[in-house]
Amino acid sequence: MKLTDDIELIDGTPTIFIKSLDAVVIADPHLGYEGVMAKKGVLIPKVNLKHICRILDETLKKTGAKTIIVNGDIKNEFSKVDEEEFNELYDFINFAKEKKISLILIKGNHDNFVDRYREPFGLKIYQQEARLGDYLFFHGEELPREAKDAKILVMGHEHPAIAIFNKAGKKEKLRCFLYGDYEKKKILVLPAINYFASGTEINTVPESELLAPIFEKVDVGKMHAIAAGYGSTIDFGSISALRKAI
Repeated sequence: MKLTDDIELIDGTPTIFIKSLDAVVIADPHLGYEGVMAKKGVLIPKVNLKHICRILDETLKKTGAKTIIVNGDIKNEFSKVDEEEFNELYDFINFAKEKKISLILIKGNHDNFVDRYREPFGLKIYQQEARLGDYLFFHGEELPREAKDAKILVMGHEHPAIAIFNKAGKKEKLRCFLYGDYEKKKILVLPAINYFASGTEINTVPESELLAPIFEKVDVGKMHAIAAGYGSTIDFGSISALRKAI
């Protein structure tokens, strides 16, 4: 699905392709998630990294992109480094290396140790935000600082989703992109690529409960929810319209 002349939402996936940057962009992989949860006594299948690599493999084949931009929270824990996070980031870097793909990492609030990989693997790592071409990529737990000259802002962090209901009242949650306006610029919020991060239902949750501070400065009701799943990507219209439909 073409969002602009330069941005394609890859059908059915939480990924985008930016033609001018020759890059696929993802957000919030939260590598090492299953290992961290296991230490908390919650046992879940170890599928997240395989899920992410499968999506990226398909997306890279479709687009021919030469770069992967990870827009924050590449790992899961806040204040420490879990062994599973360390191992899975190493495997993720090797996945990109085998594909001959450059990696750009934009640090989120979970990414307290990824700098140690900068020199050994020649990675480009940015703190919180990065200006690349016409785009400002920022994770989202802070307001963007260098947005003045950017044309489009790209964000993660919030893990957006929408709830839809059938005639019987059964609910289904779909991960979605959010697309709208911020200070006379466009802003695109990416869904989480993490397998287990089903997301925040933007059309049912009060705006006061949204995590990202930027939503205090954006008219969320006017943002469009573009759902990704089941092999397709569909614009469900504005959040305000979806709220009225509940």
